[in-house]
Amino acid sequence: MCTVTFIPSGNKFFFTSSRDELAKRATAAFPDLHQINGHRLLFPRDLQAGGTWIAVHECGKAAALLNGAIRAHQPEPSYRKSRGLILLDLIAHSSPLESFGECDLTRIEPFTVILSVDEKLFCGTWDGMEKKMEPLNRHIPHIWSSVTLYDPVIIKKREGWFKKWIAENPDPSAGDIIRFHEQGGDGDPVNDLLMNRDGNLFTNSISSIRISPDTAAFRYMDLRYGTTADRFLPFQKTITVKI
Repeated sequence: MCTVTFIPSGNKFFFTSSRDELAKRATAAFPDLHQINGHRLLFPRDLQAGGTWIAVHECGKAAALLNGAIRAHQPEPSYRKSRGLILLDLIAHSSPLESFGECDLTRIEPFTVILSVDEKLFCGTWDGMEKKMEPLNRHIPHIWSSVTLYDPVIIKKREGWFKKWIAENPDPSAGDIIRFHEQGGDGDPVNDLLMNRDGNLFTNSISSIRISPDTAAFRYMDLRYGTTADRFLPFQKTITVKI
């Protein structure tokens, strides 16, 4: 939930998330198909809180979550609902943007959500007081880093690594992108994309979704146990019939 990249490539795009978590947190279940509100969603499930940090809908919508919003915040002792469950509420809704605007986020921990909906890209934030949803240019690559783990100087440095890598890899494959999430940085394990802070907090998985017009291909790498899973979701197309 702590580093997300969005990379367009022709008629497809890639959503990739490096999840940085405490060592004591339970591992996640491999991505699988789940029925929510009568729709099929493909996502890995957080076994501790029940939600997820990245998901794709059978109609082609996709969403990724990061901890924190505009700036680092002081966590409260308890929250009403997991942010990972909020993500599922949004992506399972017929209109994620409408859902974000209407949902009650009182006593929900601050977060950032990246939404790909109807071939448009959006970034939504909840800072504990105010919601914002802004459109983004979906024709250029983007990177986001969690403000709860990386200060503004480090976030800017990470953006520089990404910009340089994109210049050297203008049409990357799924494997290229995953390697960037594994190797991006300058050798500092505290702030590299594959981070490790004294074994207490580290990148425990990489999730990468290639979304084409007709299908989503999801590769999940559990770095804690060295296992990988691939899942696929054919999209359901809505056809309008004139009578």
